[in-house]
Amino acid sequence: MSQSNEPTAANAHVSVRYGTIDREYAMRLATTPEADDGPVWMVNLMKYREVADYGDGAESGVSGREADDIYAPLGPLAAVGAKVVFVADVDTQLFGEPPVWDRIGVVKYPSGRAFIEMQSRPDFVEKHVHKDAGMEQTIVIGCHPIDFPQSPFEAPDWADVAHPPTAADGPVVVMHVIRFVDGDPGEHMTSYQDVAGAVAVPHGVRIAAWFAAQGTILGDGRQWDQVRFNAFPSKAAFMAVALDPTRLAAQVEHRQTAIADTYALILRPTLDRLQESIAP
Repeated sequence: MSQSNEPTAANAHVSVRYGTIDREYAMRLATTPEADDGPVWMVNLMKYREVADYGDGAESGVSGREADDIYAPLGPLAAVGAKVVFVADVDTQLFGEPPVWDRIGVVKYPSGRAFIEMQSRPDFVEKHVHKDAGMEQTIVIGCHPIDFPQSPFEAPDWADVAHPPTAADGPVVVMHVIRFVDGDPGEHMTSYQDVAGAVAVPHGVRIAAWFAAQGTILGDGRQWDQVRFNAFPSKAAFMAVALDPTRLAAQVEHRQTAIADTYALILRPTLDRLQESIAP
């Protein structure tokens, strides 16, 4: 057995039932030289078991979501310098093959090596039994922030838009997980963004964060190119944009040509520090 204290993908002690580990990407995270390493945002798409399964044949008495709440490894995360920066429940899944996701979380790690290091911590391994019991399926995408287009239009205050936030319909974040044709958004996506932006800005859209996907550490074998988070003052505001005829025409002509695979989810955040986490 190696006596090295270096974090490696091989010495992680966690095994999972809810996805397939990309060991090549794990090794890259573990072995990137410190000078070239840096923060990584792990975007988690989560589908829960109806009832938590601890593998002992006994009735657990807790739901999959409750088991994941018990898991919540805040201590191990803090120990490696990581922070939870976004948590949201899925309100509506607009696009994407099953499963229908239940919750989204984003954790910012100070480095890829810190993420790998946490997998071997005894306090993390001890808690992980609850995640393994509660999680039916997950996709975990390692990401870095990217620049996003700046709108030439002045964004109105949310109090002044047609569909402002209300007690019954508060702010939502719309998340897009995207694989582009040939891995490149190309001119079609740029053309779509120009049209969609012109339609969306008057309704109060804000870009919360856009990320480039570096690898899928855990999932179903699919790889992704980008993850985008856009904030709207309400679900009604998003639907007004989504159903706008000009945007719909651009979607058919450009967006569908540019995108090979996608999830689009309307989220109700319970914690949102995405913009804060990417601020210089």
